[in-house]
Amino acid sequence: MAQAPLPIQGTKPGYVAVTNNSNVPLFIQLQLNGIPLEATGPAQQNDLQLHMDYLDMAGNRIDPTRLAQGTDFVAEVHVRHPGIRPDYKEMALVHHFPAGWEIKNERLDEGAQPQDTPAYQDIRDDRVYSYFDLKQHETKTFRVLLNAAYVGRYYLPTVYCEAMYDASIHAQGHGQWVKVAE
Repeated sequence: MAQAPLPIQGTKPGYVAVTNNSNVPLFIQLQLNGIPLEATGPAQQNDLQLHMDYLDMAGNRIDPTRLAQGTDFVAEVHVRHPGIRPDYKEMALVHHFPAGWEIKNERLDEGAQPQDTPAYQDIRDDRVYSYFDLKQHETKTFRVLLNAAYVGRYYLPTVYCEAMYDASIHAQGHGQWVKVAE
C-alpha cells in the first residue's frame, strides 16, 4: 500500500482525473477537509412539527447564541405528529452540536431529567441520533445535556427529523452561529 498526497494544479476546479496505466486494480481514497456550509434556508415542516428549546439546569429558557464557558444546559426537542396521516413508524431525529459544546451522556447520570425514551439512541462525540415511533397527535420530547466547553465561535447545525422510509414526512429547524465566551 502506498500513500501519496497529490498537488492538484492546472485542472478545472472540482475535477480530478486518474488514469491507471497498469493491469493491476487501483483503489483511490479521496480525503477532503473543510468547514461545512451554513444552512441558510428557513425551518421546514411537512406533516411533522419540530420545536427546539434551550434550557438552563433549572428549566428556564436561555439563548444559546452566547454562553459562558463551563455552562451546563439542556437542548430540548419536541417532535409532534399533527394527525394528518396514520401513526408514524421508524422516525429518525438527527441532532448535531457545535464543536465548542460537549455532550454529557445522561444515561450515566442517576439524576437525569425524565424524557421520552427512544427505541434506540446513538450518542456520538458531536451528535445524537434518536429513533422512535410517533402516534397520531402525539408529542415526544428528547433532551440532551450539554456543556459549553471551549471558548470560540461555532456553527450550530440544523436539527432534523424524518420518517426513515418516507422522506416526505420531515421537519427541520434552522442553523445559527453560537459563541462560548470566557
